[in-house]
Amino acid sequence: MAQKITTFLWFDDQAEQAAEFYTTVFEHGRITEVQRYSEAGPGEAGSVMLVSFDLFGQEFLALNGGPVFRFNEAVSLQVDCADQAEVDRYWELLTAGGGAPGPCGWLKDRYGLSWQIVPRRMTELLTDPDPERVRRATAAMLTMGKLDVAALDAAADGT
Repeated sequence: MAQKITTFLWFDDQAEQAAEFYTTVFEHGRITEVQRYSEAGPGEAGSVMLVSFDLFGQEFLALNGGPVFRFNEAVSLQVDCADQAEVDRYWELLTAGGGAPGPCGWLKDRYGLSWQIVPRRMTELLTDPDPERVRRATAAMLTMGKLDVAALDAAADGT
């Protein structure tokens, strides 16, 4: 069955470069199709119009639509990370080459797209049955850029 809802990303003129970047950051990524503008436009004939790519089985479309729209934090992509090593890896790769770290596990990549790099442990701590552990873990998270699993655990434990 085809994917019913697809994330559509608007770029100025970097759709192909962004798709290539994302498919190298995520080990289960691949570009599936590149469509080019025809003589009908509105882009230059032969230039890249739309790039279809896949990350972990989820389809994305990247459009070279011109400088009309920019990404902002109202929409972000969350990456579920198994452990600190995965958090560190994605954080380093996605902020490289002009990306920027943000608060509470958020960052912007070199294209301005917002990402949340979240260790699974953070989700577990936020759903802990002890409200004091949740409060302490949340307070610690609010002081962090990249999330630190050991520091989150220590905060939840009150140490």
